[in-house]
Amino acid sequence: MYQSFKDVSQRDQSTSRITALRDELKNQNLDGFIIPHADEFQGEYLPAYAERLAWLTGFTGSAGSAIVLQDKAAIFVDGRYTIQGAEQTDETVITTLGLADITPTKWLKENLKSGQRLGFDPWLLTASQTDKFEKTAHSADAELIGVKINPVDTIWSDQPEKPSKPVFAQPMQYAGQSTADKITEIQKTLKDKGADAAVITRSDSVSWLFNIRGAEITHNPVVLSYAIINANAKAQLFIDPAKVPEDVAATLNQTTNIQSPDQFQSALDTLGKASAHVLLDKATTPEQIRLLLLNNNASIISGDDPCVLPKATKNRAELQGARAAHLRDGAVMARFLCWLDHEAPKGDLDEISVAQKLEALRIKTDVLLEISFDTISAAGPHAALPHYRVTTQSNRPLKQNQIFLCDSGAQYRDGTTDITRTIIVGTPTNEMRDCNTRVLKGMIGLSMARFPVGTNGAQLDTLARQHLWNAGLDFDHGTGHGVGSYLCVHEGPASISKAGRVALKPGMILSNEPGYYQEGDFGIRIENLVAVTDAQDIEGGNRKMLAFETLTLAPIDQRLINADLLSDTEKQWLNAYHQRVFDQVSPLLDDQTSSWLKSATKEI
Repeated sequence: MYQSFKDVSQRDQSTSRITALRDELKNQNLDGFIIPHADEFQGEYLPAYAERLAWLTGFTGSAGSAIVLQDKAAIFVDGRYTIQGAEQTDETVITTLGLADITPTKWLKENLKSGQRLGFDPWLLTASQTDKFEKTAHSADAELIGVKINPVDTIWSDQPEKPSKPVFAQPMQYAGQSTADKITEIQKTLKDKGADAAVITRSDSVSWLFNIRGAEITHNPVVLSYAIINANAKAQLFIDPAKVPEDVAATLNQTTNIQSPDQFQSALDTLGKASAHVLLDKATTPEQIRLLLLNNNASIISGDDPCVLPKATKNRAELQGARAAHLRDGAVMARFLCWLDHEAPKGDLDEISVAQKLEALRIKTDVLLEISFDTISAAGPHAALPHYRVTTQSNRPLKQNQIFLCDSGAQYRDGTTDITRTIIVGTPTNEMRDCNTRVLKGMIGLSMARFPVGTNGAQLDTLARQHLWNAGLDFDHGTGHGVGSYLCVHEGPASISKAGRVALKPGMILSNEPGYYQEGDFGIRIENLVAVTDAQDIEGGNRKMLAFETLTLAPIDQRLINADLLSDTEKQWLNAYHQRVFDQVSPLLDDQTSSWLKSATKEI
């Protein structure tokens, strides 16, 4: 199995660990320390050695940060984790705060005193984050101090070792573009910006650029390494040569100098001594890299990681792979939902057994390489936790007349999937049907959207929320995130959210997942993945328009739909979608499952 159900939160240890950290801060002449959920590659999901925030506080979410001062401490989480953060941390030693209410810098303005020294690890904060904390410390007449030795590492006696696993190639049939062509494209960008080089620090950018993948982070097939792209010379990839098989090295050597990680700093020194103009993405580059360049006289050009946009804009092969992956996964979901419908009423299922069944069905495809994240298998009130992770301690049975929410995904060589379905076990209440239908209307509205070239995700986000707003309801997470091509399930730069400022482009794959969460009772989310595509021209129109192609192929539970709330257009969309699901998926199923799918996709 790819998913563990062990409860890894050690909430009961946070008092002694925070006390030990405060003692170590005194040894380093510091009055406080910033602990982000980050590693030196700034990925969302971390290898075990970098889970410092979880080890110190007990909070196991994939986003957040903490600040520990000598007299108080706080952890900051977004809307997905406000309930989980409070449950997993000891409020007697650390206060859980929602980012919608207060940011770390605002909290520091209220709590940092004149003359104090606030520490941070410059490998774990980005350059832009450092700028914000620097400004905050200065306004408090305090000092921000970069440490050479992370004090959490000092007190973490059994900290895991850094992972070291072989890399492997992503074949051209799935990548769709050679490393040489990608590097040429990036070099053109550098020349347009007047840059001599770019330092690439994000693991998914490195993996995409060199058409390589790895297995050092759970669920994310990225390679933990840095790269330098030179405008007029071979690229440099900093990775342990022992991790690169001969056939992969032979391909890479055509375009790239493979160098060991301990040569990275000297390569930055060389750029500095040459007074090179270096493109850096301040939002993703560790502060330490900026310091190493500036201290050696390099000039920094601030700009986006040049790999991020072309990586997000999938080519023909990647889109074909995504369609194949979603068709395959659609058949898995049909088998799973059919099984669930037959077994759940018997009363013998729980959250873990359901997650195990879904994973086993994906394994039976014989091409599953990983799941794309821990399955959110959430029954009853647990469905109200958007990023709930079931453990042996929290495991809950699926009960009659309660909602079950399942958010899951697969990593196939040809594509990454992410799907959420909300299912009723038994009979729903009218409130459940009303809320679910409003979520569905938002999902359909976004699916049907046509929008001009240049439109960003923030402009579309309202489409997914408007029907909830009409009832005084909302949800506290983004409506959609980018998805990689056999890479990270959460990918920038585009999103469909209140903060989504990047224009959507054909080829981008995003999630469409509005929701509603009623704490202590039930939660709803309906998620399909969509690809941005050129829209058909409309007679009389004078603007180039874009639209969404729905990739996900799985039925939506009609027992939770109040058809009276759907417009004729929404019914037509849902019926056409369900017909497409049946037409494409049923040939892959046995007779029993096909018969179930026929019923599940009947016209509403």
